[in-house]
Amino acid sequence: MTAAPTLPAEGGCRCGAIRVRISAPPLLTAACHCTGCQRMTASAFSITVTVPTQGFELLQGEPVIGGLHGEQIHHFHCDYCKSWVFTRVEPDMGFVNVRATMLDDASWFEPFAEFWTSEKLAWANLPVVHSFETQPAIEEFGPLVADYMGR
Repeated sequence: MTAAPTLPAEGGCRCGAIRVRISAPPLLTAACHCTGCQRMTASAFSITVTVPTQGFELLQGEPVIGGLHGEQIHHFHCDYCKSWVFTRVEPDMGFVNVRATMLDDASWFEPFAEFWTSEKLAWANLPVVHSFETQPAIEEFGPLVADYMGR
């Protein structure tokens, strides 16, 4: 059975300047092994809780865009402590990716899927249900979300 947070779940950056709330069950939990995530987290991967847009709320602070500065993907960080808190895709595709460890209680988190295993560090093996060498095709996300939510 897939674990889930107690809702609403709140969290924020390391210094507390940014605070967020999740009020809807996750659509998916995942780890990304791409070298971009490795560099932004200074770790082997990033971990994500994907929530419906309407289930995400910025409670406090003014995050700034860091990481990629493209037109479509926006990685939001605290301007003071530089923590990477969440990611939005424009135009809104119906979800927000929240960094799981930014939640006050991430003890429930377990990655269901992993992406970009073609770039992962050899020792970074995770107990996931689904694994993808790159980013899944857009048509693969519907069945992936359905499988996650069905567990």
